[in-house]
Amino acid sequence: MRTIVCDMLGIDVPIFAFTHCRDVVVEVSKAGGLGVLGMVGFTPEQVKEELDWIDAHIGDKPYGVDIVIPQKYEGMGATDPKDLERQLKQAVPQGHFDFAEKLLNDHGVPAWPDDSEMGLLGWTEASARPQLEEALRHPKVRLVANALGTPPAEVIAEIKASGRLVAALCGKIKQGLRHKAAGVDIVIAQGHEGGGHTGEIGSVVLWPQMVDALAPTPVLAAGGVGNGRQMAAALAMGCAGVWTGSLWLTVTEAQAEPAQKEGLLRATSEDTVRSRSWTGKPARMLKNDWTEAWEDPANPKPLGMPLQGLVSADAMRRTVRYAGVADTQKVIFNPCGQVIGQINRAESSKEVVFRLLNEYVDTVTGMAEHLKASES
Repeated sequence: MRTIVCDMLGIDVPIFAFTHCRDVVVEVSKAGGLGVLGMVGFTPEQVKEELDWIDAHIGDKPYGVDIVIPQKYEGMGATDPKDLERQLKQAVPQGHFDFAEKLLNDHGVPAWPDDSEMGLLGWTEASARPQLEEALRHPKVRLVANALGTPPAEVIAEIKASGRLVAALCGKIKQGLRHKAAGVDIVIAQGHEGGGHTGEIGSVVLWPQMVDALAPTPVLAAGGVGNGRQMAAALAMGCAGVWTGSLWLTVTEAQAEPAQKEGLLRATSEDTVRSRSWTGKPARMLKNDWTEAWEDPANPKPLGMPLQGLVSADAMRRTVRYAGVADTQKVIFNPCGQVIGQINRAESSKEVVFRLLNEYVDTVTGMAEHLKASES
């Protein structure tokens, strides 16, 4: 099952696992795929700690990191992350902060134990730069992916000069073409049903169009891949591999509170919604009181990125830490795709990789048998 991306990155199977958990990164890479650590929300010091740990446990396997530098956002062009953060906070109406705090208090979410603040920690070039600089100090990092838009030219040049590959996500053909023209090595085509920031086009429509438009640049399929049948469909459409995220939210190595995992395992595909209420750009997540409240015309309207992220930053960390307290589940940040409805039991990361491969083989074998039967 080797494809071109396996040769490009030195991996055994074209399964990419986006996750914020270092243990998952290690286990997926050791199983033959490529674990990719999402760094948004980490300070540069935390990035160093996480990557040092991965380096010490992953052996000689490669892994990747994911940054967030949007194509467009408030405060573009600023270079000092602290100055940018101060300017952006001044642009946020106090009513938005008050409304977010009221939602948390009404649902009994405990306050953070100290007076520290989350800040940006990504979401802009100025705040993603320190994360990237730290990642480039780790030789086992072989891929740097950008979650929103084409990375700035100087960022692409810096990554490539270090001998690494650049990937970028997109949901439209024109975005993929911009990625290719900018020198991105691998384009990740994410369909409407995917988790996190997604566009309007469904995966089955998007994937083959992207493959045809960008050839010979390899395309990874994202959005709606939860089993080997879906992986076989992606490869049948010409994709060079699959980029997965929701699959890893409930694995045994995932560093989430049991209550949050249980909520995800109970969720159906109908329980997700695209909302601007957490980041300022449309992102798919589980629908709850938080997403509904920000949709109510009587309440404050979500701000653009990264302003809304400043409003929701405290809620992100508090709802995740206190997932099992009071009614926290009703306002928790749970980004995931529609494929969450297929995930109903906890598995180890290794088991997920092997299950995908076994299901893929069964699917391809079954298709061959169907064709053979039709010819006889």
